[in-house]
Amino acid sequence: MGNREDLIAGARRCLEEKGWARTTVRDISAASGGVSMAAIGYHFGSREALLNAALIEAIDDWGAQTGRVLADFGQAGSTPAERYEAMWDRVIASLAENRKLWLATVEALIQAEHSEELRRYLSDGQSEGRRGLAALLAGVEEDTVDQATVRTLGAVQLALLSGVLTQWLTDPQRAPTGAEVIAGLRALAPLLGPS
Repeated sequence: MGNREDLIAGARRCLEEKGWARTTVRDISAASGGVSMAAIGYHFGSREALLNAALIEAIDDWGAQTGRVLADFGQAGSTPAERYEAMWDRVIASLAENRKLWLATVEALIQAEHSEELRRYLSDGQSEGRRGLAALLAGVEEDTVDQATVRTLGAVQLALLSGVLTQWLTDPQRAPTGAEVIAGLRALAPLLGPS
């Protein structure tokens, strides 16, 4: 690997170990195998730009992993509710396995207030997430999902995912299981009345 790649790898390690706010240029240099601190400015311009690049790479990797986790949504369980519960169980397991990355992602949401590039990236990721989740749940290809389904089914599923994520990050022992997510949705349904 070259200096640029070493710096990104080192920054990813720092994000996982220290988080965004506590990572210094010196930390990144050490974690990248001693690449000089000046190389950060040369390749990225700033610590923040390097952390953005490292975080974007990490989120892309997590997204690909999550896609693989969800790919067999239609296979597990015999009823739609069983498949949905199994999907949630896999998502929750993935959240637990990637806790440090998710903490860094939450920190990135705060940092996006100061970085238009990062805000755009996260916004585009949410848009893709809404579409992908809507397609997955509707059992259709992403390019065939209409905007109304993206803005309803996809957006609500992403909101559920974000809410479960924050509960798992703050209190994993009391965060909901897949079965509890299903039970909660069933409890909400009567409040809505007939469609």
